[in-house]
Amino acid sequence: MRAIILLGHGSRVPGAGKDMERAVELLKEKYNLEMVISCNMSRLGPHFPETLEKCVKEGAKEIIVIPYFLNMGLHIRLDIPEMMQEEAKKYPGIKLIYGKQLGYDDLFVDILYKRINESKELPDVRELKLEPRDEFPVPDGQGEFVEMAPEEARHYSEKQSHSHSHSHGH
Repeated sequence: MRAIILLGHGSRVPGAGKDMERAVELLKEKYNLEMVISCNMSRLGPHFPETLEKCVKEGAKEIIVIPYFLNMGLHIRLDIPEMMQEEAKKYPGIKLIYGKQLGYDDLFVDILYKRINESKELPDVRELKLEPRDEFPVPDGQGEFVEMAPEEARHYSEKQSHSHSHSHGH
């Protein structure tokens, strides 16, 4: 049996992943997929390790993880595949596939155009009444931001500046 996991970033806002959960239900209905489930990398769960375990316990022998991400950032390049490689060690008989993220598709242009039209009549941002931030506490054991040591940040910025200088033929 094949399972599909949609993997989102996660949020500390309860219910923030409801659109991804709706996509899960529609995938099951529209394409008759037996096991489709969603989870998050961090913040509020369910998280990837317990979701993977659930799929295996329910009999999945092949699991395709589709990252619910648009951009090719560090989560897509390293964080997710590293996390998956670590978890894969627990299930030697299971094929775990790191699928393609949402990324870009020409279909998105139609969605963007729809959102533009839906937004034309919305009020000026200054008129918006925002919810208090303290209604969304950071989950226990997690920091407000993803911390990075200064020397690690320096390493990335140096790497970035080196790659720019090489790309310009210097």
